[in-house]
Amino acid sequence: MKILVVDDEKEIADLVEIYLCNEGFDVRKFYRAEGVLDCIRTEQIDLAILDVMLPDMDGFELLRRIRENYFFPIIMLTAKIQDIDKLTGLTLGADDYMTKPFNPLELIARVKTQIRRSVKYNPKVHKDEVDISDEIMIRGLTIDKATHKCVLNGSDLNLTPIEFSILLYLCERKGKVVSSEELFEHVWGEKYMDSNNTVMAHIARLRGKMKESSRHPKYVKTVWGVGYTIE
Repeated sequence: MKILVVDDEKEIADLVEIYLCNEGFDVRKFYRAEGVLDCIRTEQIDLAILDVMLPDMDGFELLRRIRENYFFPIIMLTAKIQDIDKLTGLTLGADDYMTKPFNPLELIARVKTQIRRSVKYNPKVHKDEVDISDEIMIRGLTIDKATHKCVLNGSDLNLTPIEFSILLYLCERKGKVVSSEELFEHVWGEKYMDSNNTVMAHIARLRGKMKESSRHPKYVKTVWGVGYTIE
């Protein structure tokens, strides 16, 4: 699998490359944003690791441009620790976030987690292999679990693996309230530790793609103090 690494700190980028290569990954490495989008267009990238502070482009802007057309997992790296920076990345479509300095082994573990999730929700199957039981339909919203395809009122929803996983989990529990803790532990596969902002940011982005009002959503509704539900 091909991993894209973009970090202007050469020592960090080179170290990450070494750890990834030791795990059998094929790495494409850049020390600036220049050339990154061309690489993505010409090669099949499976996951990207992006630094926020780049010399020629803000990392969040690079993330935004990638998310216009591509939905592979993205992990952001940054020296900033403020919540607003984390929320900015998550809202723009990042799947995970690590603050420098970080343990390279933890980064590798997160890379593997994101790839497993991406593979799980992007299976390569032929259309004639899809069973009707793999589809969930709720008032104009159709989710195909086998092909990772979502259609809302006749229009495709281009969702990241995490966004798809959130929506699928809620739809499978239609009529039940799912707590932020349960949602986080199922989707991220990690122990919930005050991660409500992470869940909230992804719910907000999901609603944005569905063109839902946060005050009066038709699908993903907030049950204040409890969690989220699809009725």
